[in-house]
Amino acid sequence: MFVRIVKLTFKKENIASFEEIFEQSKHAIRAFDGCLFLELYQDKDNPAIFFTYSYWEKEDSLEHYRKSEFFKTVWTQTKSLFEAKPEAWSVDKIETLN
Repeated sequence: MFVRIVKLTFKKENIASFEEIFEQSKHAIRAFDGCLFLELYQDKDNPAIFFTYSYWEKEDSLEHYRKSEFFKTVWTQTKSLFEAKPEAWSVDKIETLN
């Protein structure tokens, strides 16, 4: 398993549009084969910055999702809303303390 972290910075006037896109697509993303977990965070100091955290069984699962028509449609809608280029990291989860 690995974690995908994506930082998304939107134009302030596009925040509501992004939130609507995420609301409409979150269940389909989470249900995608290999997706184990999905969360959305919003920065406390800058409400135009969001982070998605998703857990994936394996890198092939994420790549299959990223090549899907569903992703292409959602990404096309989302990328027109950006203020800055998105940043993404794939990381290995080392430890969780609850």
